[in-house]
Amino acid sequence: MARRKLQESEYAIQARGLGKSYRLGQLESYLTIRETVTKQFKQLFGQGKDPNQLDRRRWFKALDDISFDIPKGQIVGIIGHNGAGKSTLLKLISKITEPTEGYVDIEGRVGSLLEVGTGFHPELSGRENIYLNGSILGLRKREIDANFDAIVDFAGVEEFLETPVKRYSSGMRVRLAFAVSAFLNPEILVVDEVLSVGDAEFRKKSLDKMKDVSQTGRTVLFVSHNMGAIQTLTERCMLLNHGTLVEDGPTDKVLDVYTKQVLPQSRTSSSFETNLPGLKINYIKSTNDLKKLGYQKPLNFEVELDSTKPHQDVFIGIQIFNSKMSRICTLSALVKDLKCGTTQISVAWKKSLLPPGFYSVGMGLAKSGHGVFYNNNMISLEIADYNTDDWFLSSRRDVLGVYPPVKVNIK
Repeated sequence: MARRKLQESEYAIQARGLGKSYRLGQLESYLTIRETVTKQFKQLFGQGKDPNQLDRRRWFKALDDISFDIPKGQIVGIIGHNGAGKSTLLKLISKITEPTEGYVDIEGRVGSLLEVGTGFHPELSGRENIYLNGSILGLRKREIDANFDAIVDFAGVEEFLETPVKRYSSGMRVRLAFAVSAFLNPEILVVDEVLSVGDAEFRKKSLDKMKDVSQTGRTVLFVSHNMGAIQTLTERCMLLNHGTLVEDGPTDKVLDVYTKQVLPQSRTSSSFETNLPGLKINYIKSTNDLKKLGYQKPLNFEVELDSTKPHQDVFIGIQIFNSKMSRICTLSALVKDLKCGTTQISVAWKKSLLPPGFYSVGMGLAKSGHGVFYNNNMISLEIADYNTDDWFLSSRRDVLGVYPPVKVNIK
């Protein structure tokens, strides 16, 4: 593939036909003398094949023909299932490993936070590792000195600066590694899922810092399974699936595609046991006409319970989750007298206010204030766009804990 030099002031990252393959299996096997002699004897008389030769033909393509351009100053989310190729892509961008195919051009220094304690030497102290990382990024001592106090304050490790990093907890190593990467001014900041190791306060600080970094014209690549963080932080998102780039565009659009992939592709659930003796859920399903399921249209569910003994005051909560897996509403029903046998409960939301997109539907059961069942991913829904008001919908996407009025029928 012809390679075009990255134009100055145009892109921070440009990839063309990027691919990475790994050889599976163990290339070198460690055998006893007896095993070595036996293997060579079999090969000599054609009774066996060298297992190493078999291994050389076993390849796994972690990334396959990926191309994209990332302008300077943009925050880009990278999402996908485990094993989709997200971390491999970041390692290629960070120059930790070389591509098997294609190329990636980078303009500027790259600060990478791909694993807990990336680039740290365990025997060196926190102070020494700050200067070590700064040197790796190409900074002079006076430049590191200028940011040293801010790094220590952000990481909250002042008390342990002279302690070897090998004695740090995983959370402390992440805090220090992120602070070094963010404050030593790399033009491109690459962050993998490692922020999930930190506590809630540090995660919030880190997200705020990444916003600040992008506002100064630097580029951020952010991998996370936290869809809330992806939607809050990024305007553009790339979705990887089995090593290929399947979607690249506005974050809301890409999250809807991803949500559709991970949701159960069914509108009727299977049966579920509960923690209440003799009570099980036969199914939960949507009874809507698929062609008429849209904004401000009726939304109807049916739940069938099967009980071998009577129960009083069983509370049912049908919960709807958006693409961030944030609960946006609960449709509730109370069964005062649950008799033996099967009972069907229909729950109707006369005029749903769900914005267009894909949703996960779960359910919880409780009796006397104690939960006896909960599953947040039982069936899926797609709400179509029926000439709705985009401004109003955008203001409703992340509303939590709404309990709309519903009509309940028990028979």
